[in-house]
Amino acid sequence: MIRNENHRRYQKILAKHKRELKEKYGVKEIAIFGSFVRGEAKEDSDLDILVEFDEVPDLLKFIELEEYIESLLGIKVDLVRKSVIRKEIKDQVMKDIAII
Repeated sequence: MIRNENHRRYQKILAKHKRELKEKYGVKEIAIFGSFVRGEAKEDSDLDILVEFDEVPDLLKFIELEEYIESLLGIKVDLVRKSVIRKEIKDQVMKDIAII
């Protein structure tokens, strides 16, 4: 299991780049959720990131953002739009969240 503090390190990196993420990609909100926040991440875990946009980007811009965040953090990320989380799992996701 990966040490619990790692999600805090990722939070700090994302916070440092939050303005850039907003200006370049239209990111309105960004948060980490899932196994890293719960302290259950394993060596092969990806980092779950929840995003909300001013305007929904096209697919290429979304993929570009995901790849950019991966390059910033040095870890595989799973980028999820807040508005598309299935209703039946939304409460669980929102319970295990670290807002940036």
